[in-house]
Amino acid sequence: MSKLHLKIVIPAELENKRLDQALSQLCPEHSRSRIQSWIKAGDVSVNKTIYKQRSEVNHGDVVEIETEINHFDKHHAEAIDLNIVYEDASLIVINKPAGLVVHPGAGNPNHTLVNALLNFDKNLDELPRAGIIHRLDKDTTGLLMVARTLESHTLLVKQLQQREIKREYQAIVCGQLTSGGSIENKMGRHPKQRIKMAVTNNGKIATTHYRILKKYKHYTHLYLQLETGRTHQIRVHMSHLKHPILGDPVYGNNNSVRKGLDPELRHLITNFHRQALHAYALQLTHPLTKEIMAFNADLPTDLCALIDTLNTYDL
Repeated sequence: MSKLHLKIVIPAELENKRLDQALSQLCPEHSRSRIQSWIKAGDVSVNKTIYKQRSEVNHGDVVEIETEINHFDKHHAEAIDLNIVYEDASLIVINKPAGLVVHPGAGNPNHTLVNALLNFDKNLDELPRAGIIHRLDKDTTGLLMVARTLESHTLLVKQLQQREIKREYQAIVCGQLTSGGSIENKMGRHPKQRIKMAVTNNGKIATTHYRILKKYKHYTHLYLQLETGRTHQIRVHMSHLKHPILGDPVYGNNNSVRKGLDPELRHLITNFHRQALHAYALQLTHPLTKEIMAFNADLPTDLCALIDTLNTYDL
């Protein structure tokens, strides 16, 4: 059993939201039903006053959660190799390979990063989502962080919510961009294809910054930085700009193979069966020492081979 103590200030965009709805957005690591049970038990106060779950909150309200957590969903440990970039008693930073699902779910109950982490440290089963602070898609490679204590988890999630964690990516996108820029809009579930995300009128604000690292004839090598962290955010934003990420099987619109490609480059791209997206840099404040820490992960072999071939045949 672990104690949880959170102190949260309601931001302007959640003005007049129900208490349980606001906390579900501010504490995505906890389920709505769990949050509602805390409210009903009197473990949640707003400005030192006990609220009901349907009570509305205002900008600037101070919400405090003080409760005990018995356990989270339990998963099996599996002996899966991890590429650990950094570890100490509070924090782990992983360089995730392509093909590794982060969380168990429908269709992927096992063989996930969670299963691998529980094999590495069985105590992570006492934390929400085995301590994982943010996620990467199955076929996106690169850096993600894992808390090893409930205190570290709380502090890192707070940093993420306050946009204090810097997450940088590299990608190869289809077509030639003329300049860098930023894209900000609302993103939510696709109205018809529920497994997809889309730019919508009633979603959550999503902001991505990007700049050009190198232009090719048919493609562009981009640096991207997330300001928010919505599901599939970079993939959706680049597709929305009509420059989908090369190899993206969901948002690529079968647009990766361009006309007039050299046969060797065409063969490589045709057989590149994942989105060419890599989380290469991560910066955070250590939850215990308060030191600013920066991590980098080199581009994986398949992306390096792709860039080498672009440099040879697509200039």
